[in-house]
Order: sequence, then structure tokens, then C-alpha cells
Amino acid sequence: MPSSRRLKISRRELLSALSLAGGGICIGLDRILLPAPVFGQSRDTFAGGGMLEVVPFAREGRPPMDTAIGEELDGRLYTDLSALSPENPVTPVGRFYVRTRASVLLKVPELQSIELHGLAGAPIHITVEELRAQSRPMGIHLMECAGNTREGRFGLISVADWTGVPLADVVQRLTAIPKDTRVLVSGFDRYASTSVNSTPGASWIFSLDDIHSTGAFLATEMDGKPLTRDHGAPVRLVVPGWYGCTCIKWLNEMRAVPDNAEPTSQMQEFAFRTMQQGSPKLARDYQAPAIDQAAIATRVEKWRVGERIKYRVAGILWGGTKPVKRLEIRFNPEEEYVRVDEVQQSSNDPWNFWSHSWSPANRGTYLIRLRVAEPVMQTRRLDMGFYVREVEISEV
Repeated sequence: MPSSRRLKISRRELLSALSLAGGGICIGLDRILLPAPVFGQSRDTFAGGGMLEVVPFAREGRPPMDTAIGEELDGRLYTDLSALSPENPVTPVGRFYVRTRASVLLKVPELQSIELHGLAGAPIHITVEELRAQSRPMGIHLMECAGNTREGRFGLISVADWTGVPLADVVQRLTAIPKDTRVLVSGFDRYASTSVNSTPGASWIFSLDDIHSTGAFLATEMDGKPLTRDHGAPVRLVVPGWYGCTCIKWLNEMRAVPDNAEPTSQMQEFAFRTMQQGSPKLARDYQAPAIDQAAIATRVEKWRVGERIKYRVAGILWGGTKPVKRLEIRFNPEEEYVRVDEVQQSSNDPWNFWSHSWSPANRGTYLIRLRVAEPVMQTRRLDMGFYVREVEISEV
């Protein structure tokens, strides 16, 4: 049964959730070009029908999608989720999201080796060429920015097919360290311009258990090609199942630190967005910034089937660690949740796809919200309505 704390969301609650989701929202969206349907016509509901248009989501930001904008710490690339399909689950490199673009001060030749520091003794180096020689397929994994919000149309999330070296293999090169030692992973973080939104400091501290349990790795390629400059070339960290703020780009140093090490500036900056209890004083007191089970609508398709107008809502399901047995959807606070028609879930990482047939009773504004009904699991952002999307229906 659903948790009793999953309450209905009112418009006031939606606006409250938006404060976590980044604030700025804009009225209306430009009409989206009509792509092919996300799901094949597998349901009799749409047999013999034709898709008329994709209905845009309302009250969201209007950044350019699938193209890099801004510079350095304020540089972004938002992935257009409306183009996703089960047939093409991997995001092309040119459309893979970017939360921070490369510094103009960054010189790739300066990043041809990574400095490794133990608790004592002189540092050692591992070159990028060594890492490339040892690299192997690491699988298809999702990455989501902890600041993925409706202001950017939830476009700071993508999936890539990665190649790299397990972080645990590299940590073994550090001189003998106690089990309670932690590892600081850092990247190039100097910028020519000052950001109004972000703080320099590309680094995160991990426990040895975290390194092994997450399967974290140093990525040298994505989708079979060397990393691009904005995606962290020549080497970046990828932590499957954790938010992208832990996936350090332009990696240049790894350092063993004591168990009582203080958190980095990046850990502090993202404490709220990774659902920490305040901002802990020690790195060891941070909860793992793992992505809870989440789901969102990515497009609303308007169909004509015979003489009737019908809608198909399509979306993605990601995060968490257990399969979802029952995903539910509703279209306004006064309505009851109903089971989503089709869910294609093969694993929790990367994303999975779902679709639902919808026949709204009236024209007007609808809030599309999802929840996991079974099994009961941690779904904090879903619970607060973080991924609610709004749509205006003009024809029924």
C-alpha cells in the first residue's frame, strides 16, 4: 500500500515544491515540433488513430534545448526529454546535459596525469594514457544533476554508454591506508569569470565502502568516443546511482584524507539539493547523495482516434534500487490515482519508459503527478511534488 505520508498536492503545495526546484518559472512554451510517437501503437486504445500534436507543458522555463548556452560555471546544456523513446535510450553526446561548461583557463595538456596522495609519502602519478589503456566498458548509466528543475524543463538528466576504469582499482595505488580513510576526488576548478549561481570547487569525499558499493569509475569515453571538453575531458568520475554533483569533471587529483575530514565546498553547496539534514560539519556525516526512485511525464501526445480525441502521456522512471511493481498517475489533486497502463522496467539504472492513455473530461489545466504505490520505498521528490508537470488541454 502507498505510504500514508503521500498527500494530495494543491497549487499552493506545487508552488512550495517549485522553490526547491529552482524558483524561476515562465508562462507558456513555444510549440514543440511534432516528432514520432514515443510508444508504438501497442494498445488497442490508439489503433487506427493518428497523432495530431505534442501538447507543451506550461509554467516552465524556456531555455534552448540540446544546445550549449552560457559560459564556465553558468554554462548549461539541457536535454530535451520529449525526444526520448524506448528504442533510443542512450543520449547522443551532443545532447547529453551539461551543468558547468569548461573553464576558459583549462588547458587539456595540464590534465594528462592525475596526482595520487596517500596519507604519507610522496605523491605518485597515473597518466591519462595509462587509464585509457586499462579502460573497459562500464555499462549504460544515468546521470542527473541535483539541481534538475522545471526552470530547465527538467533537462539536466541524461544517459550514456561509458568506458573507463573502476575507481577502486585506482585507489589501490594509494599507499596502505586504514579502512576508515576517505578519498577526496578533485577536478580543475579555476574560472575566468565569477558566477552568480555557483561556487568554484569541483571535489567530493567518498568512503572506501561508497567507492566499492556504487561501482564508481573514472570515465575516459562516452558512447564510444573520448569525452568532450564540456563533459570533463580527458577524465571524469562517474558514480552510478548518485547525483551528478559527485561526478567530478576534469579530474586532476585524488587524495587520502582522515575520517574526520571536513566537507568540500561542493558538498556544502549541494547539501540542500541532495536532501541532507542541514549542512553536516564532517564529510562522514553526509548521507549518500543517491537518487531516490523518481518518475516524470516527458510528453503529452494528442491523438484523433475515429471521431474522438484521446491523449497519451509518456514518461520515464529512474533511480532507486528496487523494481517498481505499481506506478500510479493522477491529473489533478481532486482526482484519484490510477495505475499507469504500460511500464517497461528492466533495471533501476538507467531510465525506463512508461505510457498512459488519458481522456480528460473537460478542457482546462491539469497537474500530472506520479507516485510509486508498490513497494513502499523512499521517494522524497515524488512525495513533495517536485516532478509535477502542468498542461493546458484545449480540446476533449
